[in-house]
Amino acid sequence: MSTLAAQTRWLDAIDQAALVASGDVKPGELVEAAIERIEEIDPALGAITLRYFDQARAAAEAGPTGPLAGVPFLIKDLLTDVAGQACTEANIALKAQALPASTDSPLVAFYRAAGLIFAGRTASSEFGTIPTAESAAWGRTRNPWNTALSSGGSSGGSAAAVAAGMVPAAHASDAAGSIRIPASCCGLVGLKPSRSSGGAAVAPMAELGLIGSHLAVTRSVRDTALLLDIARGVQAAAPDGGYLAGLGTAPGQLRVGLLDTRFDGSPVHPDCAEAARSAARLLESLGHHVEPGFPAAVGDSTLDGLFATFWYSIMADVFGEVGRRLGRELTEADVEPLNWALGGLAPDVTAEDRQAAREGVAGFTRSVVSWWDDHDLLLTPTLAEPPLPSGTLESDSVDPLASLGRSLQFAPFTPFVNFAGLPAISLPLHVNTDGLPIGVQLVAAPDREDLLLRVAAQLEIAAPWQGRRPAL
Repeated sequence: MSTLAAQTRWLDAIDQAALVASGDVKPGELVEAAIERIEEIDPALGAITLRYFDQARAAAEAGPTGPLAGVPFLIKDLLTDVAGQACTEANIALKAQALPASTDSPLVAFYRAAGLIFAGRTASSEFGTIPTAESAAWGRTRNPWNTALSSGGSSGGSAAAVAAGMVPAAHASDAAGSIRIPASCCGLVGLKPSRSSGGAAVAPMAELGLIGSHLAVTRSVRDTALLLDIARGVQAAAPDGGYLAGLGTAPGQLRVGLLDTRFDGSPVHPDCAEAARSAARLLESLGHHVEPGFPAAVGDSTLDGLFATFWYSIMADVFGEVGRRLGRELTEADVEPLNWALGGLAPDVTAEDRQAAREGVAGFTRSVVSWWDDHDLLLTPTLAEPPLPSGTLESDSVDPLASLGRSLQFAPFTPFVNFAGLPAISLPLHVNTDGLPIGVQLVAAPDREDLLLRVAAQLEIAAPWQGRRPAL
């Protein structure tokens, strides 16, 4: 690896942008360093699906401007358009078609205007359905901390690329945990914004728009804050504006509820329980008040059927959109077994069922959000288990829905946040005895990303994680 590629490998996006702003490094040099790292590291991980190296070089040569001018970046290969490039949704039929988009998605346009340079696309599960970045179209993305393990997902390609030092940050999206899950598996910061997050919430289908948010995975809280500023169109350079500017403000003494078991009281993996308890002790040492508690509504098992209807409805929209792009109806050969099974259930969902699901989400939101009248944050493990062995969640035609049930066992703490429209962040505060990162999740009331980011910055100072790096 060249000197510059090695020297810039572990810098966050803000530090890389500072090198460009000072004139010490040219944008083209940063891009070449990232390309070199991708070419050297990615063969062991499979994090990158499509490479935009020539376009990245041209963008660097054009002289980018903005708060992150010249910083190399990657875009998730799911539900996000980049002008002139394909988006495969990790689907074999769309991969074969490779139809370029005519315009950028809104969030991509924000990122481009901020000076980020797109070097390629990152892996996901097909349609983002399960929390891995493993697909028939692109194969398995592996975890840089242990390549026998999954990187999580569905933004697992982005997480693996950032954790391995290919780029300092990468786009990610989250409809049931797909930012926070891979952030936990790969030792990164992953913020899922609120439902009302403006430019950060970019989803083209109605039901998905109720629960889906887009942002990024990063190595530092300040990068996450700046990217959220960019996604919302905030001029982060202004002295009095933006989430980045707010990081220096102490969060005050917070009331934190702790959940270190599953919702029904059954245990999670000891490593995950200890991650949450250790974070609770750290919060208490910083002057916050922590006690057991969580919104009772999230443990209501009668909601499962309602939410299943919601997901079937989403899959119907997905099939319709993919069919439109292909110019034909999807066939079983085009889709992985789990998604084909979900698509087969979708026609049974009536308009009345859809409306009932939307109303159910609204009612659930009211029940959950009321808990924050007496609390500031909820603390949970991000996941119920450490990173899973690669291939654990792959579906098969014998029992295609089994992988979905296994996914929910693995990640029980993330979906309710999406259905309630809350902001949540996964932080890499814990490492188990095997050296694997174990994330903790903090959840706040709607539109309180400011509070999440301020306490995250406080924790980052108290228990810094930047020195932890995979050996890969």
